[in-house]
Amino acid sequence: MARAPQPPAPYANRKPHPGGAVMKAPLVLLLMAGLAARAAAQDTTSKPAPAPPPPPAAAAAPSTVNVEAVLARSVADRAPQDTGTAFPDSVGTVVLWMRVTGAGGQTLHHVWFHGDDNVGDVPLTVGGSPWRTWSRKSVPADAKGAWHVEIRDEGGNVLKRIDFTVGQ
Repeated sequence: MARAPQPPAPYANRKPHPGGAVMKAPLVLLLMAGLAARAAAQDTTSKPAPAPPPPPAAAAAPSTVNVEAVLARSVADRAPQDTGTAFPDSVGTVVLWMRVTGAGGQTLHHVWFHGDDNVGDVPLTVGGSPWRTWSRKSVPADAKGAWHVEIRDEGGNVLKRIDFTVGQ
């Protein structure tokens, strides 16, 4: 049996098109030039632009902390009892009671002095506004004379000073 002749494969006997190589070369060159231009545009050696300067700081607002304070012998139901600025040498303990507004979240200090000697610093965290809090200072019987207590903010600024005497 004789076989019927097969038609040639569609591209098997084809000769390259004379213009094919000519068209590919410029296309490859064009693509390479485009990639080179992109690489040159991405200058990785330069430093990033500096960040813009921060806006100028506004002047600090005046303190809006308001402190009411009294000295007392004790505190009952969060209120000062037996207030005054002169106490007998038998007092034993003096209480500085304060009501503060505008200082929520800050720590205020009760700084106690006998004469010019700092004899105590009590940090008190203010939880809200208004807020009532107090500190106690033990006063020995022989600690007669001039005393004072200062209420200071976190920066050490004196918000209020109360002078008192013991045993006079």
